[in-house]
Amino acid sequence: MAKQVDGHGGMDFMMDWRLIDCLRNGLPLDQDVYDAALWSAIAPLSEASVANRSNSVDVPDFTCGAWKINAPVELTLKGGGTTGVRKKNKTDTSKQLNV
Repeated sequence: MAKQVDGHGGMDFMMDWRLIDCLRNGLPLDQDVYDAALWSAIAPLSEASVANRSNSVDVPDFTCGAWKINAPVELTLKGGGTTGVRKKNKTDTSKQLNV
């Protein structure tokens, strides 16, 4: 069903569904604030690399080494998996706002 509903072979749908399911069931998310900080640093680090004749730059460790001892997040549906999925209905696009 995910392949019918969304792009990238259904993976976008699966990631969105898992996020919603984790929030509904009080489960830890797959991404934490440290992941977000690292993902946000990619553009400035790339810019610094290009400005330095494309030499590599060190990626900061936002966890201060805690990544070595952090327990992995359980990526199963244990405690979750309760979010239902409805089939996609054909929508009347004439009423949608064209931006």
